Amino acid sequence: MARHDLEIEYKSPEQIRLMRAAGLVVARALAAMREAVAPGVSTGDLDAIAARVIEEAGAVPSFLGYHGYPATICASVNDQVVHGIPSAGQVLKDGDLISIDCGAVLNGWHGDAAITVPVGSAFDDGRLRRLTTAAEDALWAGIAAAARGVRSGRGRLGDVSFAIETAIRGAGRYGIVRGYGGHGIGTEMHQDPFVLNHGRPGSGVPLVPGLCIAIEPMLTLGKPKTAELDDGWTVVTVDGSTAVHVEHSVALMQDGVWVLTAEDGGRSRLGELITAEAEVAPPA
Repeated sequence: MARHDLEIEYKSPEQIRLMRAAGLVVARALAAMREAVAPGVSTGDLDAIAARVIEEAGAVPSFLGYHGYPATICASVNDQVVHGIPSAGQVLKDGDLISIDCGAVLNGWHGDAAITVPVGSAFDDGRLRRLTTAAEDALWAGIAAAARGVRSGRGRLGDVSFAIETAIRGAGRYGIVRGYGGHGIGTEMHQDPFVLNHGRPGSGVPLVPGLCIAIEPMLTLGKPKTAELDDGWTVVTVDGSTAVHVEHSVALMQDGVWVLTAEDGGRSRLGELITAEAEVAPPA
C-alpha cells in the first residue's frame, strides 16, 4: 500500500540543474577518494580529501553535523554496511573492501552518492568482485526502471525496488539489507519517499517528472541481518560477512532520467534512457 501522508518535494527543471551542480561536487569528491584508496591510507585521510574537494567547490558537507554526525563522509569497511565513522586510526589493509558515502550541499541543494572500492588486491577474491558488481548492476537496474517508468507515464516507485531486487536475486545468493535504503533528495538530504531495495511492481508513488531520489542498494555476502554499534552510527552485519553499498542521486524528467551524481549523467550505462536535459551544463 502506498502511504498517503508523504511530503514529496517535486522540482522544476531549473532546480534540477542546481541539484546537478551539487551532484557533480559529490562525484568529484568520490573520484578523488577512489584514486586515493590504498593500503596504509586511513579513512580519516579520505575524509580530509572529501572535505577539501567540497570546500574548494564552494559547497559544504551534507553529513557533517547531521544529527550530530562527526565527519564529512561515511567510510564503511568490510562488515560495516553503512555510516562508518572515518578516523586516523582506521588504516586500510590490502584485501579490504570500503564503501564511501558522500554528500554535499551547494546553493541550498543536496547531492548524495556512494561507491564501493577494493583496497589493493581485494578483487583477487572473486566473491568480493562479484558482490560489488552485483550491487552496481542492481543500482543501474533500478535507475533504468525509473527511466522507463517516467517515460511510459505509468511507472511506480515499487517498479524501481522490484528491479533492484530482481537484479540482486539474479546475481547470486546475497543478503539484501532491510531497514535501510534510498530516499527523496532536494533541499534536504533525506526526504520522502523512502526507496526500498525490494518491493512489488506497480506499488508506491507514481514516477513523474520532478521526482528526485537517491537509489542505494546494500548487499552482504551472508545473511542480511544488521546491528548498530555503540557509537550510535556504524551499522555492521551480525554474521560478520562483507557488505557493499553503492548510490546515485537521480532526477526524473519528461523524457527519462538524469543521474545527477554521475559525471556523464549516466549516459555510458543507460544510453537513450538518459534525458536530453543531461546535455545542459549546470549553472556555474
